[in-house]
Amino acid sequence: MTPWEALLVAAAGLAAGAVNAAVGSGTLITFPVLLAVGYPPLLANVSNNIGLVPGSIAGVVGYRRELRGQRARLLRLCAASAVGGLAGAGLLLWLPAQTFAAVVPVLIGVAVVLVLLQPLVARRLAARRAETPRAGDSPWLTAGVAASGIYGGYFGAAQGVILLGLMGVTLPENLQRLNALKNAMALTVNLVAGVVFALLAEEIAWTAVLLIAAGATVGGRLGAALSRRLPPTAFRLLIAAVGVAAMAHLVLR
Repeated sequence: MTPWEALLVAAAGLAAGAVNAAVGSGTLITFPVLLAVGYPPLLANVSNNIGLVPGSIAGVVGYRRELRGQRARLLRLCAASAVGGLAGAGLLLWLPAQTFAAVVPVLIGVAVVLVLLQPLVARRLAARRAETPRAGDSPWLTAGVAASGIYGGYFGAAQGVILLGLMGVTLPENLQRLNALKNAMALTVNLVAGVVFALLAEEIAWTAVLLIAAGATVGGRLGAALSRRLPPTAFRLLIAAVGVAAMAHLVLR
């Protein structure tokens, strides 16, 4: 990795940390950058997952105020996320690398669509909450969070959007409190999967991990601080553009 490539990876980590704290989908920034500097898809995904863990921690710390009063719910949903993340990481390591290379363009495409549809989803969720203000925790939410954790452990782009959608239709909370829960669950998935990868993966690009981790830690704190102030449209369009570029790169390589 050249110095310029290292700077690019660190900058991608910073942007991903900020986006993950604010919305989710930071993987759509770091993963294509790792591909662009020459890492194969499976190695890029494993290294990216580990590298984003410190940024996820920073995002949770930045949103700790919104987690107050949600301890029981947080523990239950994070436990479901851990089970799902463990299963997803196991699938990534158990299935052939060719399977991931073939599936990931589809996963990126789904993630891009979810990112672009997120404003519509948010409006629908707000309307549903207004109609059913007494909606409570649902066992279907726990099951959905576990399924989302499988996806997150396997790849994870736009997992945050999925989690916000699941919680928005079942929990009578405002989006900032839901976002705090989302950050905690995404951290749980990344952490569990990262431990599995660190122990069992045949190869990890530790230089890329450290660069992403450094950038994502700063980005996670910035994203948590600025997410209430910055309009998300530009971020969303940038993420979508990067995702489309990554799809094209994978399909045409």
